[in-house]
Amino acid sequence: MSVPRPRFDDRLPALVSRLLGALGEDTGREGLVDTPERVARSLRHLTEGYGLDAADAIGDALFEQAYDEMVVVKDIQLYSLCEHHLLPFFGVCHVAYIPNGRVVGLSKIPRVVDVYSHRLQLQERLTREIAEGFQQVLRPQGVAVVIEARHLCMEMRGVEKPGSQTLTSCMLGAFRDDQRTRTEFLELIRSR
Repeated sequence: MSVPRPRFDDRLPALVSRLLGALGEDTGREGLVDTPERVARSLRHLTEGYGLDAADAIGDALFEQAYDEMVVVKDIQLYSLCEHHLLPFFGVCHVAYIPNGRVVGLSKIPRVVDVYSHRLQLQERLTREIAEGFQQVLRPQGVAVVIEARHLCMEMRGVEKPGSQTLTSCMLGAFRDDQRTRTEFLELIRSR
């Protein structure tokens, strides 16, 4: 089910301009003249995942295939915005699934990650949304998602601890129920 997409209109650049002014900036100076429009375009891109879901990203790239071993795509780069501070968090996502009669085109796996990461997010929710999205569309024997990310809200402000990583996981189906399956996945993503 698609999430309602926020409505962007011509007010966004004006709001950015007001924000810059409230910070004490001269919005008429050379370096800032085009900043409100650039920021508006950037925010539109960084939140383009609203209104989309895993089914939209996968489309018709599901293929009947008698394959029932683990499929892993690891080190998928992701970028998102923390919903608490509107600061970036970034890292890698590892996705695995065990097919149940059909497989998905491999390029669709990073597309699903992008759909959910291009929203204002919490890493914990992002991890679960990716896993549940694959579970709903593929109906596999199991899905596993691990995200390793750095949060600029922790590094640039607050506790100010550069390089700290946050790891989150969501295991569904066989990955939750079978310790050997979960262990195999975790060993595969640790191997470089």
